[in-house]
Amino acid sequence: MPTANTLSNRPASDSASVRPRPAASAGWLWQAVTGTGLIILASLHMIAHHFVAEGGLRDYAGVVDYLRNPLIIVLEVLFLITVTAHALLGARAILFDFGLSEAAEKRVTQALWMLGILTVGYGLWLTWTITRNGR
Repeated sequence: MPTANTLSNRPASDSASVRPRPAASAGWLWQAVTGTGLIILASLHMIAHHFVAEGGLRDYAGVVDYLRNPLIIVLEVLFLITVTAHALLGARAILFDFGLSEAAEKRVTQALWMLGILTVGYGLWLTWTITRNGR
């Protein structure tokens, strides 16, 4: 019967250097939470932009008018934050599957946080610019 060492092609002497992974992590939990949020928010986004809009798609003026509704701004910003977090948590999980050291995992997490902050910041700036300067 194969053992964990033969399945991973690691000699038995290397097994002590491999640190065990926790059964569940906060990253996995947030991935599930943001995934559920994405189902809801993406559905609302699709309905508002493609099923309710005349012709199935809003033009620029329609988007500007749509974004001037405070409730819509809240939903679209939540969508931006949720999709960014979900994507970066997924990338983080994939990178962690490579068996990085604790120091490398910390650097990856910090880099992805910075990328997420920049992405959401740019999205907020773009939304503000469109709603303020729109027509």
